[in-house]
Amino acid sequence: MAQKSILITGCSSGIGYASAHGLRDTGWRVFASCRKLEDCARLQGEGFESPLIDYADTTTITNGLKEVFEATGGTLDALFNNGAFGTPGAVEDLPTDALRAIFEANFFGWHDLTRQVIPAMRKQGHGRIVQCSSVLGFVTMPWRGAYNSTKFALEGLTHTLRIEMRDTPIDVILIEPGPITSKIRANSIPHFEKWIDWENSARVEHYRTKLRKRLYQDNGPDTFELPAEAVAKKLKHALEARKPRPVYMVTTPTFLMAAFRRILTTRGLDRILSRG
Repeated sequence: MAQKSILITGCSSGIGYASAHGLRDTGWRVFASCRKLEDCARLQGEGFESPLIDYADTTTITNGLKEVFEATGGTLDALFNNGAFGTPGAVEDLPTDALRAIFEANFFGWHDLTRQVIPAMRKQGHGRIVQCSSVLGFVTMPWRGAYNSTKFALEGLTHTLRIEMRDTPIDVILIEPGPITSKIRANSIPHFEKWIDWENSARVEHYRTKLRKRLYQDNGPDTFELPAEAVAKKLKHALEARKPRPVYMVTTPTFLMAAFRRILTTRGLDRILSRG
């Protein structure tokens, strides 16, 4: 059988990095893309084909995918949309431009890449599109409004695409991780510093005593945190199962929140989520 190919975004660390290694180890041809040239070079040094793809730069999306298609002869068995970042802060303190920036990277870029992949999958007669969402794609937590909103939007778009693709040979799948070991907290600091004027916020004391401490202090793993390989394992199932599930949940908090959402009132769920 011909070697199957997959394009994975956000492979510099965390879920993308673990997924790239895990799939390559089981025989997949992995195109492990990153948004920075130095990370692409590092991945190439590890033996990967690593195109430059930055979701916030439409030119890199088109050129990166072109590089993949040139290498495969125009085919691609799977796409794993993964790269994303957070902009911590209260919703009332989020400038609208901050939302525009995070949606460009966490949502619009994903949509652009997905749309460009679909014609090739239609032509070849098969394909799987896997979207890395989050538990925060179906429940909200305070101070994460920017990230929450991109993941809620992603879930709505992905569920719609899955239904629309029922008459095609393309499977569309969501993965919903909870706390996973990654650099997302550290990577969110520049965005917080760029956009949030916390010292002039009505919630300045919360920023000073809680949010900034959580952001800048590494207090070790969160409760129920799992390594990125836990997501890579679910990704492999989503790619290789004869009939993949529409949604794969990862980590105990994701399963708990899904159950709470079903059985609790909105007010009851709010009381639990407001502790976050």
